[in-house]
Amino acid sequence: QVQLVESGGGLVQAGGSLRLSCAASGRTFGGYVMGWFRQAPGKEREFVAAIMWSSGRTAYADSVKGRFTISRDNAKSTAYLQMNSLKPEDTAVYYCAVSKASWTAVNRLRDYDYWGQGTQVTVSS
Repeated sequence: QVQLVESGGGLVQAGGSLRLSCAASGRTFGGYVMGWFRQAPGKEREFVAAIMWSSGRTAYADSVKGRFTISRDNAKSTAYLQMNSLKPEDTAVYYCAVSKASWTAVNRLRDYDYWGQGTQVTVSS
């Protein structure tokens, strides 16, 4: 059974940084895509970033390009989301997820098979 556990959320002032972690277990993830999504109150869940577990290829939403960096540690089966220059509009619950779909579908929420429980990120102005 695949399990994803996020950590690292919290309260930070605008302009600050946080690093989220997603510890994955239950199988090997070569060929899978690890994605980060977020959901703000009253809004739909949206794509943030993704990384191909085997190659390290990455993709980002336009809203976070240049500020967020996704990475992974294969030995620890853990993915990370380094978030810099945080803005109040980044406030949301952040989820990690795993997909077997092709790279062209990395931003499609419905193609992700397994999800973590989420971690709250709050950015104060």
